[in-house]
Amino acid sequence: MGIIKPLPDLLISQIAAGEVVERPASVLKELLENSLDAGATRIDVQLEEGGVRLIRVVDDGGGIAPDDLPLALARHATSKIASLADLEQVGSYGFRGEALASIASVARVSITSRHASQSHAHRLRSDADKAEPAALAGGTVIEVADLYFNTPARRKFLKTEATEFAHCDEVMRRMALARPDVAFTLAHNGSAKRRLASADFSRRARDIIGEDFFPHARPLDATAGPLRLSGLAALPAYSRSGRDEQYFFVNGRFVRDKLLTHAARQAWADILHGARHPAYVLFLELDPAGVDVNVHPAKTEVRFRDARGIHQFVFHALQRTLATPLSSAESREEAAPAASAYTPSAFSYARQSGLGVGEPAARPYLEFARAAFSDSGIAVPPAPTPVATDGAAPLLGYAIAQLHGVYILAQNDAGLVLVDMHAAHERILYEKLKQSLDAGPPATQALLVPLLISASEAEMATASEQNEALGQLGFAIAAAGPRELAVRALPALLAGGNAVDLVRSLLRDLAEHPASRVVETRRNELLATMACHGAVRAHRLLSLPEMNALLRQMEATERADQCNHGRPTWVQLSMAELDRLFMRGR
Repeated sequence: MGIIKPLPDLLISQIAAGEVVERPASVLKELLENSLDAGATRIDVQLEEGGVRLIRVVDDGGGIAPDDLPLALARHATSKIASLADLEQVGSYGFRGEALASIASVARVSITSRHASQSHAHRLRSDADKAEPAALAGGTVIEVADLYFNTPARRKFLKTEATEFAHCDEVMRRMALARPDVAFTLAHNGSAKRRLASADFSRRARDIIGEDFFPHARPLDATAGPLRLSGLAALPAYSRSGRDEQYFFVNGRFVRDKLLTHAARQAWADILHGARHPAYVLFLELDPAGVDVNVHPAKTEVRFRDARGIHQFVFHALQRTLATPLSSAESREEAAPAASAYTPSAFSYARQSGLGVGEPAARPYLEFARAAFSDSGIAVPPAPTPVATDGAAPLLGYAIAQLHGVYILAQNDAGLVLVDMHAAHERILYEKLKQSLDAGPPATQALLVPLLISASEAEMATASEQNEALGQLGFAIAAAGPRELAVRALPALLAGGNAVDLVRSLLRDLAEHPASRVVETRRNELLATMACHGAVRAHRLLSLPEMNALLRQMEATERADQCNHGRPTWVQLSMAELDRLFMRGR
């Protein structure tokens, strides 16, 4: 007698349940997807004991006909696909037809539903053979009770009630973000936890993620042929210690895809500290035939036919959004506080800078001594900046003082701006260095007298071995003795920086990587090192023209909100915030 035997149907369903029903949140996800596929506009969820004791989902969707109720609990029975062609272009959340059957194999399930064509509802229990009449105005009610009642070993792997509820709540958050047009409510142990009315995406995102996210979020809507990427991407000032606020949807389905995550991470790489994580809510739309959603039982993983093209599209779309200069009209509108009634004095800058009363405050540099920038690395415009006809100050305003040689204090229409001058100048130099290198060999400045630097044997060897790479970066460095290097030229952008520290840091970086990788994967890291050492240092006193020149350059620079290490370069304190500090109006 053979030892290979067919498995019983119940055991087959229980094995499938091990893949589909990981925890109560897995059950809730499947039920919510069924409700949305049924056209529901309102979904109410009730949980008990974190969803282990009870998960009850009520929707106002199209309902299920009485004859179809038994099939709803049968394995591999579905109304959503009928052929391989349908499977290759899935447009619904569910399609396998195994979720309810798997859930019913490890829990007590009942379905009460009224189809629009029926005069009354019908109820079917997972332990019954046929449906019975029931009372329900419309839609469907599914109850899943006593999860894992017949597989107690699986129940031992569940976490605490609070943890399981948190996972269920996260599932609700994802669904609610994907479908802001649908109203959701969530209750736990008889207590209401969420009430989300039907709304537009902006309102729904505020309800789910919170108001703190929005001052740092930039809207995104990019298209390329059949591809579209939309949503919100937060600047690094709102970076997180974990990935708790990363929501990526593909054709409305929440996914955790390594390719998309990598593309997003690369887009933030230039502006985000390595230990921090970006925050975003992004929606990728494409032809369903271009993505395979039948990769994992939980349907949170996908596979793209043109993976490289998708990666590049997502990366560049995000990078362009995050790189938008501060001076762009869209960025300025987003950064400005709503309905600000405060207008700063038209002569505040004039009094601070020494201009005569009656001269416009919008003349930021004028005939001040432009030679003051000869060693700061910040260029002063040779002519006055045109005065805005509406009298509005630039986004970062006009400098009024410097604090301890570290921060620039500026006044704009909203209130007070604080700028970390080193961090800001570092970003400006970094972006200019990248642009310069992209355009060809960087402009260099020959030194009238070579700069002599004492060097170790390792530094001497690196300077010799990496001579070509150093030349590509704008340096001319040669041995001047057994333990001495002569620096004969520097990149013009960094001529005002600390050349000794800059060269030492650069040699140290080059020693760790072969020259063949300098202009490829390591290029930006080397340029960041160069920018850091070329930027104005803390405790360096700047004149008002220098400070204002720095502010104007920030407004015209991509990614100027953060330095190369992911730290913010400026913050805004509104008049309302300042008034609260001094308890004005109370």
